Amino acid sequence: MFEQTFKNIDDILHKDAGCGSELDYIEQTSWVLFLKYLDDLERDKATHASLSGKNYQQLLLPEYQWNHWAMPKGADKKLDHHKALTGDDLKDFVDLKLFPYLKGFKQRAESADTIEYKIGEIFSELKNKVQSGYNLREVINRIDELRFRTHAEKHEMSHLYEAKIQNMGNAGRNGGEYYTPRPLIRTIVKVVAPSIGDKIYDGAVGSAGFLCEAYDYLLHSKGKVENLTTAERETLQKRSFYGKEKKSLAYIIGIMNMILHGVEAPNIIHTNTLAENLADVQEKDRYDVVLANPPFGGKERAEVQQNFPIKTGETASLFLQHFVKLLRAGGRAGVVIKNTFLSNTDNASIALRKLLLENCDLHTVLDLPGGTFTGAGVKTVVLFFEKGRPTKKVWFYQLNLDRNLGKGNPLNEKDLADFVELQRTKPDSENSWSISREDIDETTYDLSAKNPNKKEVAACARHRLFLRR
Repeated sequence: MFEQTFKNIDDILHKDAGCGSELDYIEQTSWVLFLKYLDDLERDKATHASLSGKNYQQLLLPEYQWNHWAMPKGADKKLDHHKALTGDDLKDFVDLKLFPYLKGFKQRAESADTIEYKIGEIFSELKNKVQSGYNLREVINRIDELRFRTHAEKHEMSHLYEAKIQNMGNAGRNGGEYYTPRPLIRTIVKVVAPSIGDKIYDGAVGSAGFLCEAYDYLLHSKGKVENLTTAERETLQKRSFYGKEKKSLAYIIGIMNMILHGVEAPNIIHTNTLAENLADVQEKDRYDVVLANPPFGGKERAEVQQNFPIKTGETASLFLQHFVKLLRAGGRAGVVIKNTFLSNTDNASIALRKLLLENCDLHTVLDLPGGTFTGAGVKTVVLFFEKGRPTKKVWFYQLNLDRNLGKGNPLNEKDLADFVELQRTKPDSENSWSISREDIDETTYDLSAKNPNKKEVAACARHRLFLRR
């Protein structure tokens, strides 16, 4: 149901003069989808309150509720075409009344950790780009067919919303920064293994994939969702997930993605993370867990570099310094970075590797094959580390697959199962090996992922071939 509806909406938006790309399609689908989701959420809360003998105060005034402006229905529960706005009337209402009203929630909300405040933030950043009120009426009609009442419906919808975000990521370079393959994220979350009560942070939050997967992991950490206490659920809702994002569209998509996954008021801030001076970070600003894939290849201005002890224009290297600083002692991290970080010979890269080895236990490096990130021509590694004690030994795992990864043949969780299993005990194998701290060159701190066991296997194969001859 959801998949076909999304396809139909894309077809409608493709015809509209105001929507020119996948980025526009998801942005415009998102705000309508969000308002329908909000309506179903309100109904669930009203029903729950009624069963408890309480009154429920609706968030929105009656004229701005879904069943009034979007889908007024008659006694037959079908759209009342006499009351339903369409064409210019619908577009004018949305642009001149609905959006300004929803934007105003930011000023009216009691605090930033409420869904009211997030509604205000979302509609402060967005604008309706659908130029035809008739196309907008068609989109609304399609989205009204969707239901978000049961857990299964919400799960299916959030899964397909993720698929739309992936398409957005493949639509252009700007979108590509927002999407990390979900099998990789789930694997990183498993290895880092956050607990309920941990403050989990992503300073390059994008579409919030890491935070959504961490939420799902913790939601099912006791088997069934029902096994969590009320206090634990409240902790997951309000005091567990934190993010920062610089780009407007990614910020909005990230907030909506988290709300659609079940976190009503995500603690995501629209800001340039790297503008924060690390010298100003206090203990209260720190986190228990960092999960992130900072953007590759960006260049930061000189004034931004002044916020960091190790000066470099490379965005990912600045983010890594930021993450190390914002982890509390004993905090754990899983961070994706270009594999050239392990061996670059510039002064900043050497200093950063030294910082990581001296201030943290860099216990695991996962070396990923080319094609892991669709459309990105870079190879990446995942750094797993714990802050507060120096590295004694680094365990490397090289993911060697018997196929080439690409859009039609993406990474899956089965590909990573051997890594997850071996990482618990960190043995040597055909794909894994360890390097002691004493064996790392203290002039370069080179951490190149060179698999010594792979060479031995190849040498043995040549030896067997020689003997057969």
